[in-house]
Amino acid sequence: MSNIDKINSRTIFGIISHPDAGKTTLTEKLLLHGGAIREAGTVKARRNAKFATSDWMEIEKQRGISVTSSVMQFEYKGKVISIMDTPGHNDFGEDTYRILTSVDSAVMVIDGAKGIEAQTRKLFAVCSMRGIPVFTFINKLDRETRDAFELVEELENVLGLPSVPVTWPIGSGLNFQGVYDLLRNEVILYKAGQPSKTLKLSDDGVFDPLLEDYIAGYNLETLRDEIELIQGAGNEFDLDAIAHGKLSPVFFGSALADFGVTSFLDHFLDMAPPPGPRKTTDGYVYPTDEEFSGFIFKIQANMNPAHRDRLAFFRICSGTFQRGMTVTLSRTGKQMKLSQATELMANEKENIDTAIAGDIIGIYDTGNYQIGDTLTTCKQPLFFEPLPTFPPELFCLVTPKNTMKAKHFQKGVDQLAQEGAIQVYRNEYNEVVIGAVGQLQFEVFEYRLKNEYNSDIRMDRLDFSVARWVETDDLEAVKDTLDSRSMLVFDHFQRPIILFANQFTLNYYMERHSDIRLCEALDVNSTLG
Repeated sequence: MSNIDKINSRTIFGIISHPDAGKTTLTEKLLLHGGAIREAGTVKARRNAKFATSDWMEIEKQRGISVTSSVMQFEYKGKVISIMDTPGHNDFGEDTYRILTSVDSAVMVIDGAKGIEAQTRKLFAVCSMRGIPVFTFINKLDRETRDAFELVEELENVLGLPSVPVTWPIGSGLNFQGVYDLLRNEVILYKAGQPSKTLKLSDDGVFDPLLEDYIAGYNLETLRDEIELIQGAGNEFDLDAIAHGKLSPVFFGSALADFGVTSFLDHFLDMAPPPGPRKTTDGYVYPTDEEFSGFIFKIQANMNPAHRDRLAFFRICSGTFQRGMTVTLSRTGKQMKLSQATELMANEKENIDTAIAGDIIGIYDTGNYQIGDTLTTCKQPLFFEPLPTFPPELFCLVTPKNTMKAKHFQKGVDQLAQEGAIQVYRNEYNEVVIGAVGQLQFEVFEYRLKNEYNSDIRMDRLDFSVARWVETDDLEAVKDTLDSRSMLVFDHFQRPIILFANQFTLNYYMERHSDIRLCEALDVNSTLG
């Protein structure tokens, strides 16, 4: 197989959804059908307890939610597939955003009873902004759901995303009898607790008399009416529009019942784009370029707490990775030897010698890397599109309960800051202030410090809700403008930030100090001053 063929056999996609729509369950079933796991809830049958493969962190198992993104790679029908399972909870939206910068397409999971929810809208907006192709899986058809047309119309009305059904439901809830595959002209029959059965139809399609032996009259009549309407008035299937994120193929099924998942996976792999060019600050890098390049989009400490390891998640954009190769870290210009790398299955890792464009690898990190870093063999510095940093809205002053364990505390804070798991600041007195989008981030931070760094902490909420980076050459002058409703802190890169009590306080400050430039979001590698 040529290198181009190998690259084209790769596909990287992220799974996005509102919490509880079934995202992690769908991920599990895709891994199951790909042969990556032997039963849902285990990786290669290595564990006895049945927890979601992608929910490897102990707190995720306890709460039944995803609070960190994970990467799972497997092979299926000649394709090398990397699935990014993103945190569904909106408290971890920044982690999800970074994940979406590394994928070539996205699968949007929607609860058939609830339709499009708030977090789905936010994540879709990120995909739309980056032109990422979106595939829609409408889930939980074995329960009572909203009308299928209503759900499909909502994609266009709420998200502005035209769609084209690829599979269509036959009933729902207790009356759910399967789906009709419009592209393959076949019906896949559903019966709870039993293997599905596929009926190949004649040129008459859903009017094939064969269906009268399998589908209840009221369901069959509805199906025929709906398919006629779709074929007469629906959007035409257009692979080019799908590849450019202008049209979303829609599938129906039940991840929990493992129905419709195989059909979705087969179609998805036929339609999903292979690795494409990646934008840099001064052009594009193509997967077929000879020079090796890629970027770090996530750093995770303590995936194996026994070894205190730290892994940088790296998307290869061009060239070939060879174990032991020397690359340049563009941010510093330093030469780095990549002596060890792994392929990933959540927190399970396997050492690899080579990898190509379109692969996600884990690089062991001793503290050299930051999120957004570029590694390359190019002689000229290379920088991919920067990953943004957003200001949080909740703030706490954090101190260790046991001052004798201050080193454990400082190490944990520093490593979690480098991960981007939470925003970590320090005030003028070198006290630690953490910022989060939601309360759950604080709880995860506290949990991880205690369980991974043996550090119990005290968290005191601060009465601030707005943060802005400040650009200045005269920090002392800025300090003179502050009062009790504002606080100066410094981020992980020593850039000054002012915390304000609320939006009104910020607006008042900006009116009085129009000469001071404040920024709402920054690229992770930018500097101020």
